[in-house]
Amino acid sequence: MQIESYLFFGGNCEEALAFYKRCLGGEIVTLMRYEGSPMDNAQLPREWKQKVMHSTFESKGARFMASDTMPGQPKPAYQGFAMSVYVPGSADEARKAFDALAEGGKVTMPFAPPFWGGHFGMLTDRFGVPWMVSSEH
Repeated sequence: MQIESYLFFGGNCEEALAFYKRCLGGEIVTLMRYEGSPMDNAQLPREWKQKVMHSTFESKGARFMASDTMPGQPKPAYQGFAMSVYVPGSADEARKAFDALAEGGKVTMPFAPPFWGGHFGMLTDRFGVPWMVSSEH
């Protein structure tokens, strides 16, 4: 069994994926658009055809999936969870990911040594997604 996160965006999924690619050094391995899908019908607004129907993002063995919500659905509100990123190796590498994810967002707990060891920090990125970043050193 494998449990993975699936993030929903209100029309800016592709922008978010490009941001995560830059921040986490990963790649978008799957990207399907609404255009040409079974959902591409008379009810699908023209401006929504190029939105992301499904995607998979991978970085260093970790992955999550993401898409834009269907037109007319409320913008997603991310509550009750956080994306957790563990960066093996140096704290500098983890700090680099933390700082990149924090660009345009809000740091809720600065990246620093916690009482349990290593380094840890929390933030909400510019898309409203909460993140926890940690390293063992």
